[in-house]
Amino acid sequence: MNQRDVFSSAEWVTSCGDCENKFFILKSSFSVEKARKATLRVVGLGVFHCYINGERVSEDLFLPLSTDFEARKDYPVNEIISGHRLYVPEYDVTPMLKDGENTVTIHFGGGWYTFGENSKYGDAKAVWRIFGEDKNGEFDFGSSKRDKIADSYVKDYHFTCTETQDLQSKNSVEGLIWSDAVLADAPDTEYFFTDCPADRVCETLRIKEIKKDNDFTVYDCGKNISGYPVIKLRGEAGEKVTVVHSEELCPDGSIDPEFVHGQKQIYICDGNEKTVRPLFTWYAFRYFAVYGNAQPECVEVVHTNAPILSHFKSDNEILNWIHDTYVNTQLTNMHSGIPSDCPHIERRGYTGDGQLACHAAMNILDAESFYRKWIKDIQDCQDAVTGHIQYTAPYMHSGGGPGGWGCAIVEVPYQFYLHYGDTEPLSECYPNMLRYFDYLESHSEAGLVVSDKEGEWCLGDWCTPVSVVLPAPFVNNYFYIKSLTRCIDIAKIIGKQEDIPLFEKRIEERKKAVMAAYFNKWDGNFLGGQQGANAFAVDIGLGDERTYQNMVEYYRKLGGYDTGIFGTDILTRVLFERGDGQLATELMLSETLHSFGEMRRLGATSLWEYWPGSLRDRSHSHPMFGAVAAYIYDYLLGIRAKVGCAGYSEIVISPVLVDKINSLDGSRELKAGTVSVSYNKNENAVEFDIVIPENLSADFVFEGEKYILSHGKNHFVFSFESDLR
Repeated sequence: MNQRDVFSSAEWVTSCGDCENKFFILKSSFSVEKARKATLRVVGLGVFHCYINGERVSEDLFLPLSTDFEARKDYPVNEIISGHRLYVPEYDVTPMLKDGENTVTIHFGGGWYTFGENSKYGDAKAVWRIFGEDKNGEFDFGSSKRDKIADSYVKDYHFTCTETQDLQSKNSVEGLIWSDAVLADAPDTEYFFTDCPADRVCETLRIKEIKKDNDFTVYDCGKNISGYPVIKLRGEAGEKVTVVHSEELCPDGSIDPEFVHGQKQIYICDGNEKTVRPLFTWYAFRYFAVYGNAQPECVEVVHTNAPILSHFKSDNEILNWIHDTYVNTQLTNMHSGIPSDCPHIERRGYTGDGQLACHAAMNILDAESFYRKWIKDIQDCQDAVTGHIQYTAPYMHSGGGPGGWGCAIVEVPYQFYLHYGDTEPLSECYPNMLRYFDYLESHSEAGLVVSDKEGEWCLGDWCTPVSVVLPAPFVNNYFYIKSLTRCIDIAKIIGKQEDIPLFEKRIEERKKAVMAAYFNKWDGNFLGGQQGANAFAVDIGLGDERTYQNMVEYYRKLGGYDTGIFGTDILTRVLFERGDGQLATELMLSETLHSFGEMRRLGATSLWEYWPGSLRDRSHSHPMFGAVAAYIYDYLLGIRAKVGCAGYSEIVISPVLVDKINSLDGSRELKAGTVSVSYNKNENAVEFDIVIPENLSADFVFEGEKYILSHGKNHFVFSFESDLR
């Protein structure tokens, strides 16, 4: 849709240019009599809050959803982003209108639209439209140069780390100086509506005072989150209150500056006691220090409103920690319609991190509309000339590589299809996939993907505990082969079988190149088996009969992970798939230096970017290592779709029993209803309870035997001699 389709004659407006900063408050008025229905459509670029008659129109936060809003001059360098879109929030505001004159007020902040010296789209601007019907017939009001504009009281703004609110009376809303709005250039974009959920305050946490000093007080909200403290100001006019946020503490109980990441909120008091919170940014933290005359009331947890649909508990605390900590970290990294790498330092929708964790997120969260939207962002970020898929979607200049990042154009739509049974993203993204494959071909030598866009990174794996030893071409060829294999399935699903011979030819050529470059025929290893190299190879059908066994022996001896973000996921999955669930689980439960167990021992409540004891330590809220949480549901609970059945239209329940876990209980919410699995194991037997909803075909497979499950509760008891009672 275009602007007129959505906003009729409403015009984009901005400030006159005399404001102290680029943020502003807009107000306008309109009159109705006995409104029967009224719809508001409103967009503020960047982030905005909208009020009618002083009442907030919605609990939604950080709208509009993050997209590649419009073309930016000379950015990205030497590339043309394929698509630009703007999602328009729409609300029924009928109950908010009164007879006679009504006011609409919009307060504008930053976000990605106004952020960055070289990467910003533009300065703040807005468009709004209210239309409906009252006793006099139809009405339609919209933004124009008759609207009034005043300077915002938000100053010194930096989207990822800082916001200052000057609340002194001369800058308060009541005392604003208004001037006429001026017309702004409309963005050259497509307009859409979406059911992708916005951010909301999803939880409120109590706080605990843990350290008091002459100048500051430190508080703990109990876990790493994204959101902000709610603060009651008590200072005199002009007094400053500063809130500093951190993921960790120093040994003396003060805020650890290494994990502040620049996150600071400043309030300049107006002399009146009032409760405040940030308007146009969130913070990622567990601890915060308050400097000045103020008292925190609580902490509001803010992220995309994506309810948790699945649950899991066992008698193993490390496994429970992995599950719950992944869920917390994933939600903490869902904002404005994108899955971010971290909720503070970068906040970008990295295609590497996003494709890694999407299977786990789809297993656990109500995430269908969220990922449907993000798939569009991946499509949009493709270079229209070369077919290059960017490292982030929407695009912001970042680092990555041509395999584990760009192949998100295949993996995310494919996982979406498997989970939700929807072929539309496969059909829509298929041309993008083919163009990206051609891009990889053009950046290959001797059958190996050896480069990416000139001047950019060419990563293979990432975040290994020591320096990455796997050559980038090895890893990137793995992803290319894996994606080509996915596309054979996709071509069958969407009726593009004529492309399969080309995929098969490229797969064969690439496999030969990897074998020639990296396989040691004397011992059956790839690259010494380090950092999951053999798992990468086995997963795409490479090596010989020794390769997999070498991998098993290597990790039994090691007793933990030495892998990066991709290797950890691939190694764990391959072990489960090939019947070595015991070893896969032992790696997940390991308490070696580089392990989930060590993170837990160190008090982590969200997953770290790097394993403990790594050569580097930075963010303590990155979801990508949590990709293995998917296998808690797939294998330990054993809830999987039957082969060839998308959307879990038919399922098989086949739990993997392992040492160190004697009882577990979990469920998944599928389209057909709730599936639950529990078992209790003792010295003599194991007892299963499985609940299947109506209209769902399900089998139970245990110790090689298959049992057809009935709707409702199914109960099984097996002795360790495998007798069915």
